[in-house]
Amino acid sequence: MSTFRIALANIQFPASPEESISLAEQAISQASTEQADVVCFAECFVPGYRVGKVVRPVDSRFLEGAWSVVAAAAAKGNVAVVLGTERIVDDLPVISALIINGDGTFGGFQDKVQLDPSEEGTYAPGFGRRVFQTGEVTFGVVICHEGWRYPETVRWAARRGAQIVFHPHFGEAEPGGYRPTSFADPANTFHEKAALCRAAENTCFFATVNCASTGSPTTSAIIRPDGTLLSYQPYGKPGLLVADLDIGEATGLLAARYKPV
Repeated sequence: MSTFRIALANIQFPASPEESISLAEQAISQASTEQADVVCFAECFVPGYRVGKVVRPVDSRFLEGAWSVVAAAAAKGNVAVVLGTERIVDDLPVISALIINGDGTFGGFQDKVQLDPSEEGTYAPGFGRRVFQTGEVTFGVVICHEGWRYPETVRWAARRGAQIVFHPHFGEAEPGGYRPTSFADPANTFHEKAALCRAAENTCFFATVNCASTGSPTTSAIIRPDGTLLSYQPYGKPGLLVADLDIGEATGLLAARYKPV
């Protein structure tokens, strides 16, 4: 199989739900110029992650309109999209990722099933897991807390053929928090070390994506199936992280060898 090019949209947090749409369009256009096969956005990029932030409530009509605009951009650029978003289920917002194919059609949603405790007053948990296909590549999506603290979510996808697991997340500086300048710094929190483990323990690529912000404790990065770092975006620097993946390296060997307890 030929190499597969991915782009991670490590861009600024949107100032408004409307800006989230225009920023997404711009990033998709740039990803197309870079000839990426797929571009992935951070957690809840449209309309914006709510916990600890002031984000105007939106309804299903707004979200569906936003998804249509993003889908049109995907079709124009012939690039698949993993869009961090929210959707309304039983009148409650659910953190999700919408998969949009390169022709602009919808591939489905992967909801965030395992909420962080801080999210339980703002979002409802989703349910169910699935894998997706773009061209010859199979991929899964785990969202933020799921990938950091619940490795079973990544293994689920890898055991079902996922060669890449995308990990939209959101994290920004906290008062007095450590401000890293190199990936997986031992003095930093465990999170980026966990990203290395998610790839190595499943023999798959792991692509984690955050928004760009000053003092960000985590950044966007791509981890090889052997657990080594392929590339990462400089902390706080807006832009696309683009990399070519040798999909043949993602054998899923260690995930396949797992024997349930």
